[in-house]
Amino acid sequence: MIRRLLESDRENLMAFIGKKPAENLFIIGDVEAYGFDEDFQKLWGEFNENGELKAVLLKWEGNYIPYAEGEYDVEGFAKIMLDDPTMRELSGLKEIVEPLKQLIPKKLRRESTCYYAKCSELAITKSAEELQYVQLMTYDDIPETVALLKAIPEFDTSHITVESKEKMLQDQTGRTYLIQVDGKLVSTASTTAENKHSAMVVGVATLEGYKRRGYASDIMIKLCNDLLAEGKELCLFYDNPDAGKIYKRLGFVDIGFWNMYRFE
Repeated sequence: MIRRLLESDRENLMAFIGKKPAENLFIIGDVEAYGFDEDFQKLWGEFNENGELKAVLLKWEGNYIPYAEGEYDVEGFAKIMLDDPTMRELSGLKEIVEPLKQLIPKKLRRESTCYYAKCSELAITKSAEELQYVQLMTYDDIPETVALLKAIPEFDTSHITVESKEKMLQDQTGRTYLIQVDGKLVSTASTTAENKHSAMVVGVATLEGYKRRGYASDIMIKLCNDLLAEGKELCLFYDNPDAGKIYKRLGFVDIGFWNMYRFE
C-alpha cells in the first residue's frame, strides 16, 4: 500500500531512512528543513502487510527521489510521478531508479551516472594549526565565492548564485570553506543538504595557477574534520576517476552509483 506521509509518520520515516544516512541525505535533509506541509514538497511511503515502511518517494518541486529496501511498487511510484504535470527530474541510487525510469514515457533531455562515495573517517589528518588558514565563508565573502566558482569551467553553467549562497546560510543547510592567498580567494569547498546525520560535499574548486599546492586537500580535510566531529557522514558525487583517487586518499569509499534523469 502506498499513501501520503504526514507529520505523524516522521518518527517511522526517519528510523527507516536513517539506517543509511549517506544514501538518504537528500530525503533526510528536506524533511528536517521543510517537513510535510509545504506545497513544493510531498512524501509518499509504501508499507508492507505488517504496516512497516519498505519504500519512500520524495517530491521536491518537480524533482523526485525514491528509496527502497529491496523490491518496491515501481508502477505505483511511476503513477504518482506521471500524475504530476510539473515532474521533470528523477534521481537516486542506480538500482532503485533504473526500473522506475523505464516506466516514464517522457522524452529525456539529459541523463548522467556518477560514482557515489562516502566518508566516515578521514585517512589523512592535520593539526588545527596547519589548517588555521582555512576559513568559513561569511555573508561578506559570498560575491567573491560565487565569482570564483563561475570562473571555473566545471561550474560556469551551474545554478550557483549570491541568492542561493545566502539562502544556504540562512537555512543552515550547508556551509562553505575558503582559502585566501595574499587577500585573494583561491580555493573553496562547500556542503549542501546538511542534516543531523550527513552532508553532501559540493563545489570543490581551486583557481588555475594555484592548483597542486595542497589547497584542495587542506580545505577538504578541514571540512571533513568539522563535520565528522559533529557525527555526520560526508558523501559526494564524482564522475572523474582521477578525482575519485584524490577523494579515496582522504578516506572516501564508493557506495554505489547515482543516476540523474531530466525530462522534457
